Amino acid sequence: MVSAPSRPAPFRLTAKTARELVAAYGSPLYVVDEAGFRLRIRAYIQAFRAAYPNSKISYASKANSTLALIAIAAQEGCGIDVASEGELRAALAAGVSASQCHLHGNNKLHGELEFALESGVGQIVVDHFGEIETIASLGGHQTDLVLRLAPGVDPITHAKISTGQSDTKFGFNIVDGSAEKATLRCLELGLNLVGFHCHVGSQLLDPEAQRAGGEFIAKFAVEMRRRHGFSATYLNVGGGLGAQYTDEDRPMAVEEYCQLVVQSVLKALDGSDLAPTLAQEPGRSLIAEAGVTLYTVGVVKTVPATGIGHRTYVCVDGGLSDNPRPALYGARYPVERVSDSVEANAMVVTVSGRHCESDKLFEDVLLPADIRAGDLIQVGTTGAYNASMASNYNRFTRPATALLRPDGSHLLIQRRETWDEMLAREIVPAELMV
Repeated sequence: MVSAPSRPAPFRLTAKTARELVAAYGSPLYVVDEAGFRLRIRAYIQAFRAAYPNSKISYASKANSTLALIAIAAQEGCGIDVASEGELRAALAAGVSASQCHLHGNNKLHGELEFALESGVGQIVVDHFGEIETIASLGGHQTDLVLRLAPGVDPITHAKISTGQSDTKFGFNIVDGSAEKATLRCLELGLNLVGFHCHVGSQLLDPEAQRAGGEFIAKFAVEMRRRHGFSATYLNVGGGLGAQYTDEDRPMAVEEYCQLVVQSVLKALDGSDLAPTLAQEPGRSLIAEAGVTLYTVGVVKTVPATGIGHRTYVCVDGGLSDNPRPALYGARYPVERVSDSVEANAMVVTVSGRHCESDKLFEDVLLPADIRAGDLIQVGTTGAYNASMASNYNRFTRPATALLRPDGSHLLIQRRETWDEMLAREIVPAELMV
């Protein structure tokens, strides 16, 4: 058997390529390394199959739903996890069959479910009792359904990306009996329930919560078999494996991670006659480290600062509209000046954006002491939750995305938004025109 390729190092551009890309496409600019993205997918698929042959991987497109990247994930054998009608439409626009997609969401709209069913979506991850009734009323009896369960697991991660605890908006709680009632209701209505799902959180560097989540849903499947004769043929333990944003981050090797999760599930299934397909839906761990963002430095200024004497701000041509994660989660990233040589003299600076907020993108990072206007800055591990969370705050246009091909060539896979596109939704009634 071919061994899984080792985890590639986080992607970084050479100075020559970075300058070439900005000259061609401008900045800010998202850049994705195609070869690194493909290698990470292959490593994950091979590691999961080695741990459990009857396994499936879906790409969580919420991490980055750029159409070309969805297409690459599908080419590499992933299903596509979509969290809205918009993400499902994106997958379809990328040439992916609806049957390869599974639809998530804690408050799916009636029209959203109707569109998914009419499109032939492969699976719906059901989140609440009303959704069960809606699917039945729409005639979705042949579509594979999976119940999302809240296993009561509180992971070690940021509170805003923690989803598996009992106090969560997602899914059916196991502890209060909701999960069992939902299972019975699906069976009563003759719906095609195939199994169970959980997702305990994102950016997990400690795997204990994921291991426990897999164990909980497997035990629940055994109980549903024992009590009600329902044989689950599918268990999905979600995603969540962390990425390396800083030198302090130590994500578990994907081979070890898959072994750990599979062992916890199999231990819980031991003695039952259940042999389900096991699924995972990684997003961040596949695309985050395959992406970087390039910025151009504008103003550099030093100001008085209480307690530290002074602070130097290095202002770039982007900000929280192209990367809201520092403002949302206090996220940290590797930041470096694009240079042909190793920099010796460095100083602590705050890299800030252009928006009408404090917009401190990257606080207290080391950059060369002679940083100046016109220099390029490269920010690593921005492949996930940057392009997909970008906005038009302060009427900024959203950046372009370039794909670096395996042969060293590059092309645009998402062009920079134009002013006309940004304003296209606006309607000013004639009587309001000045």
